[in-house]
Amino acid sequence: MRTHYLKTPLTDEDIRKLEVGDIVYVSGLLVTARDLTHRLVIEKVLRGELERGFLKGLVLYHAGPVVRKHDDTWEVVAAGPTTSMRMEPLEREFIQLTGVKLIVGKGGMGQRTRQALREFCCAYGIFPGGCGIVAAKAIKRVVHVYFLEELGIPEAMWFLEVENFGPIVIAMDSQGRTIWDE
Repeated sequence: MRTHYLKTPLTDEDIRKLEVGDIVYVSGLLVTARDLTHRLVIEKVLRGELERGFLKGLVLYHAGPVVRKHDDTWEVVAAGPTTSMRMEPLEREFIQLTGVKLIVGKGGMGQRTRQALREFCCAYGIFPGGCGIVAAKAIKRVVHVYFLEELGIPEAMWFLEVENFGPIVIAMDSQGRTIWDE
């Protein structure tokens, strides 16, 4: 087990270094997306309304943050992970179309995602459940929010600037290994 401090945009080389059980802390840009957001993003990329690869090298966090607004500025109060298996039917296509390199969530993911991680050089890590305040402390600011009007606060896609976001435990690496198999 090793500890990695990574900065977005992540590269294939960054991801290939990660092995099951490694601990990761990320700085840079992280985006949130739950199941409704996954569906909407896939539809918009396929219709040409969003550019293919628009999240290239970024971290995808399965979370619906708790936020509050002060004047024109959003503040993330808590950002605990949500159950990642809900995204399993959509994750392969989401990875392929958006270019994300690291997915962070809670619990496991299935075989389709495992294959996509190998095929598109991506990894999946788990963030401790119940630590939404810890996650929020690593969030320095909200850079942008997409789909707020369409989907509401928890399902919107939040672009967050983070510093040493973690600990993230690599549960599925880009070579097809999983923490559950080992």
